[in-house]
Amino acid sequence: MFDARLWAALDATTAEREIAVVQYQQAIQSAFREVADALAVKGTVDRQVEAQAALVRSAAEIYRLADVRYAKGVDNYLSVLDAQRSLYAAQQALVAVNLARIVNQVQLYAVLGGGTA
Repeated sequence: MFDARLWAALDATTAEREIAVVQYQQAIQSAFREVADALAVKGTVDRQVEAQAALVRSAAEIYRLADVRYAKGVDNYLSVLDAQRSLYAAQQALVAVNLARIVNQVQLYAVLGGGTA
């Protein structure tokens, strides 16, 4: 009962257990932080998608009106081309923001433990 080797083994086992508990707590804190970060990005990206979709709708209306003005002879075709270019740029930006939203959804799924075997 007073064997020093047994006491040393007990101390080592206790230290290993405490290390494992601390590592587990750090893993849990890291997981919560990753989920919180992904959820924060989700809210931001969703607002960006809404804003960019509104911009696309506005650009489409500007393009339509420019085309009508050209058809009526009020404006030149350069205005139509400029409006069309703006519409295409807005649509490309919407595609990029939608891609960012999908990437965020995949990241959120992964940090919540989805797809692990």
